[in-house]
Amino acid sequence: MEGKRLGVAFVGAGFAARFHVRGWVGVRNADIVAIYSRTEKRARELAAYAESLGVGKPKVYTDIHDMLSDPNVNAVWILAPNYVRVDIVRAIAEEAEQGRGNLVGVACEKPLARNVKEAREMIRLVEKAGLLHGYLENQVFMPSVMRGKEVVWKYGAKYSGRPYLARAAEEHGGPHASWFWRPTLSGGGVLLDMMCHSLEASRYMLWDPEKGKDSIKPRRIWADVASLKWTRREYIERLKQAYGVDYSTEPAEDYATAVVVYEDEEGNILLTETHTSWSFIGAGLRLTFEVLGPEYSLWINTLQPELFTFFSRNVKIPPSEEFVEKQNADQGLMPVIPDEAVTYGYQAEDRYMVEAFLKGQQPDENWHDGLLIVQLMMLAYMSAEKKQKLSFDPALVEDYVPPVQKGAWNPKAPLL
Repeated sequence: MEGKRLGVAFVGAGFAARFHVRGWVGVRNADIVAIYSRTEKRARELAAYAESLGVGKPKVYTDIHDMLSDPNVNAVWILAPNYVRVDIVRAIAEEAEQGRGNLVGVACEKPLARNVKEAREMIRLVEKAGLLHGYLENQVFMPSVMRGKEVVWKYGAKYSGRPYLARAAEEHGGPHASWFWRPTLSGGGVLLDMMCHSLEASRYMLWDPEKGKDSIKPRRIWADVASLKWTRREYIERLKQAYGVDYSTEPAEDYATAVVVYEDEEGNILLTETHTSWSFIGAGLRLTFEVLGPEYSLWINTLQPELFTFFSRNVKIPPSEEFVEKQNADQGLMPVIPDEAVTYGYQAEDRYMVEAFLKGQQPDENWHDGLLIVQLMMLAYMSAEKKQKLSFDPALVEDYVPPVQKGAWNPKAPLL
């Protein structure tokens, strides 16, 4: 398709889809041509938003097979909830194998799947259909992360030695949609929702760009999870009122931490530390990264931007997320992220995936990376469940489903 424009269809019209639409203003040679959602109203609202930004005039579909047979659709961005993704990929593969439509590639939001079995099935289906696939892990496309990696390896590693420790954390006060709070649907709590980001971003910082991501191998992992906030009585009631979810009967972790030990091609030991929580109260979504090497260090904090605003107590504005995603206050001193779709990497990842699909090339960040992250997350859940360090052995989690996904997790278990 080189030299042509890519017609992209969004499957899903929720929170993540809106970020991708916002980022699309910086994407060349592609238009958003279709939006599918089971809720027609949401699809029409997103389509109108896309048209207002000049990034396409998408048709609205409530039947996925009708959308996939649209000749203008060349690629699909899967932005729908975790629990419907296998069925979506099955429909995509069926249409592609039968020669309907003009599909060349599929991109999928994080996490790729709820467990290893689902991830493997998605890869099997899409590769059997002969489609390219990209993993939409926005944090490895954040401008600060990409530039940080370049500086670390071009100067720090070159003149004093490779980096050996990377830390990544993501924290906010909790997700927006009710399905996130249902672990039997979503697949887990904050570990599945957000540690997927931190695990891949920290791994990204440690592999040598000249040798590729396979030059470092995971060897061991240990982790723990806890419910620090949302299983308290007053917050259980808050979730019932806001989302109709009973967290007393189906709880999930709102805090998770994990250490992964890697080994490079020379036998050097490398570490990543990841921390995530839905129990953070502060200015809003906080992403932090650190990299340590022999004679250098790097750090990134999205809540220390170039722009701040201050409103006194005499200014009363309605609750919003106008200044930063997941903001918890509308008064006082607040950081402002000028363009979150750029800062968080959505624009860069979309541009990259479009260019790869137009060239007929498999993206470097693809579903095999997503599978590895699912394996690490499942081993993290298993480590927390067993309260022990585990070797990186994918066979341990081929059929593993964490207790939290089964609705059988005891939030007091970490204390026993």
